Amino acid sequence: MRLAASAKAWAAIAVLAMAAFAAHAVPRVPASDDEVVETLPVVAGWSSQQHRLRRELAQRPKDEATAIAAASAYLELAREQGDARYAGYAMGALQAWEAAPPAQTPPAVLVMRATIAQFLHDFDGAEATLKVALARRPNDAQAWITLATILRVRGRYNESDAACRSLGRVGPALYGVACLAENAGLRGNHDDARQALQALLAEPALRDADKAGTRQWLLTSLAEVEELAGRQAEADAAYRKAVAAQRSGYLLLAYSDYLQRVGRHAEIPRLLADEARSDAVLLRLAIAGAAARGKSAQGAQSAQSAQSAQSAQTAHAAAEELRLRFEVAALRPGTTALHAREEAMFALDVQNDPKRALELARLNVRLQREPIDLLVFARAASAANDSAARGEVKALMQQIGLKDARVDATL
Repeated sequence: MRLAASAKAWAAIAVLAMAAFAAHAVPRVPASDDEVVETLPVVAGWSSQQHRLRRELAQRPKDEATAIAAASAYLELAREQGDARYAGYAMGALQAWEAAPPAQTPPAVLVMRATIAQFLHDFDGAEATLKVALARRPNDAQAWITLATILRVRGRYNESDAACRSLGRVGPALYGVACLAENAGLRGNHDDARQALQALLAEPALRDADKAGTRQWLLTSLAEVEELAGRQAEADAAYRKAVAAQRSGYLLLAYSDYLQRVGRHAEIPRLLADEARSDAVLLRLAIAGAAARGKSAQGAQSAQSAQSAQSAQTAHAAAEELRLRFEVAALRPGTTALHAREEAMFALDVQNDPKRALELARLNVRLQREPIDLLVFARAASAANDSAARGEVKALMQQIGLKDARVDATL
């Protein structure tokens, strides 16, 4: 979600969210400053190193390296836990430069700020910040790859290509090649993209244990190219190899979506069993449960096993929790578009409300245009039997140059 860029705004959002759950509570004023009102839970996954960074930041808030390291640690927690509040803390770690003009802000701080903004879906702000940083430090590989990704998400493939080429000139060649391959796959040049990614994966240097993350990234990219090409078996093989190399939140969600599309929804709860209950994880569990209920209703009237009954209960709980979270988010004015993709998927696949899903999907593609965004738009248009909306999807696909066999099959 795109949220406020200051720590004060994040605090206000947190207060509003808590107020939604305690609307009928009677306020209590502490008798003194020493009275404990509430004991907060220990942050899951908070390591000793992260605790150390937090202490060092308090002692040296204007130390550039410490601030960036602390912001990175908070952002990693946001990704792992699926909790955007930690991204707010990450932005707060950089508050020493909050009032400084960009020209007086260290370029590395600008890049970190843009990375956080990207996570929060503030793509316009992230792009503008990255361009300022690159004007001052044009050899910053991290800035180039982040900019290339943002431009890709917005459906601006030619501009993303240019950023990829700049990345290839200033950083390791592997990243520039992979960056261009991802864009080639989106344009429908599946063979070229596949060959480029497979050639990178064949490099002997990637066999080292410390390169597992790189192998997983390349295999995930390969799996997504195979999906765009409509090659389901090849996509499944690449996803399984990626999971074996190294698990990540993005990978597990992408593989869950694949499993859902091919009707293997029963595998999703096991795949996500150890993941934090983020909105994205709850959504996949809820969708898998809805699909299982639909399949059970169509099948023979046999008694459910204890395992399937437990899975159904888990999916129902996930759906209810997610519904409540969406209701709380709706209390914040102007935020609907920022999580419209997830709400569209929830309306379509859990609530069976294609009209509402179409409304949200249409809103979502104004902000981001990844293949999943166009696919959700297409599925909602088809489910609502809206020929005009189908035409919108086709026109948008042609406008940005996206080729996706899944969208073609849906329309």
